Amino acid sequence: MDPASDVRRIHEEAIVVDAHNDTIVAHMRLGLGLTFRTDKLQLDLPRMREGGLDVAFFAIDVTRATKSHLTYALDALGFLEGELSSSENLIAPILRVRDLIEIPDQGRIGALLAIENSDALEGSLYVLRALFKLGIRSIGLTHNPRSLAADGVDEARTGGGLTNFGIRLVEEMNRLGILVDLAHVSERGFWEALDLSKKPVIVSHANCKALCDHKRNLNDEQIRGLADKGGVLGLSFVPSFIDPGSPSLQRLLDHVDHVVKIAGIEFVGLGSDFDGGGTLLKDVTVLPEVTKGLFERGYTEEEVKKILGENFIRVLSKVLPNP
Repeated sequence: MDPASDVRRIHEEAIVVDAHNDTIVAHMRLGLGLTFRTDKLQLDLPRMREGGLDVAFFAIDVTRATKSHLTYALDALGFLEGELSSSENLIAPILRVRDLIEIPDQGRIGALLAIENSDALEGSLYVLRALFKLGIRSIGLTHNPRSLAADGVDEARTGGGLTNFGIRLVEEMNRLGILVDLAHVSERGFWEALDLSKKPVIVSHANCKALCDHKRNLNDEQIRGLADKGGVLGLSFVPSFIDPGSPSLQRLLDHVDHVVKIAGIEFVGLGSDFDGGGTLLKDVTVLPEVTKGLFERGYTEEEVKKILGENFIRVLSKVLPNP
């Protein structure tokens, strides 16, 4: 048996899911199309194919918007729509459960459109419904600061959680079939949203506080609570979330081991934060090294495929519309 061949085969056969990148706004700022290979950023369509990435959450972070958060989101969403249209059908939006199977089976990359920081809704559930019609299928309630829906981790000292709007938002996201993302949310908000949601939720990009005491990471109780809800933690490639002194791929794999130990193999995945600070790996082409590292740590083929993407596919299958 050739271990290198096994790694290549497993990676190629797996549905690899990355639950968070900031690529769209990064490409817009540089005036670069997603379909063109560029070493100036970490992710583009040619390198996604090279790295074996099958489904990517394209997040639009509206936190820095200086005027209308909604206009900022629509601007980026319009850019992404143009990129999808010009991709010669190589990448397509995931809108419903059947897309999770059909798009990868057709040899195309699946794009899951996401909003980071629900201030993009400008406090309106009608805007939420409009964004759903435009293809948004995941929303992070906040970024580090306070949003109209919840307190972020930067406001943790207040003990604040979900607002009244945040409560209505989670309920309506459940109804429509939009994934609730609790990355960046204060601990109280995390627990309130977890209790409120009738469907599994995710934390798209964070790590384990037990291994790295960063405000953005989850403690063991939160990880177990997320697992009890049927959700998934997408481990981030941001070095400061992995280890304050010596971040490395092996240390990232320690975070995988920790989640598996305290919650189970079904509740961990990848949330790189490519083009948003996830610089542990050079770019998306290096993703097979994660597969190799998991294989070398003794995870079985079935377990590796769960971590690479099947766990997120399971959650999406329970949340997305299923007409």
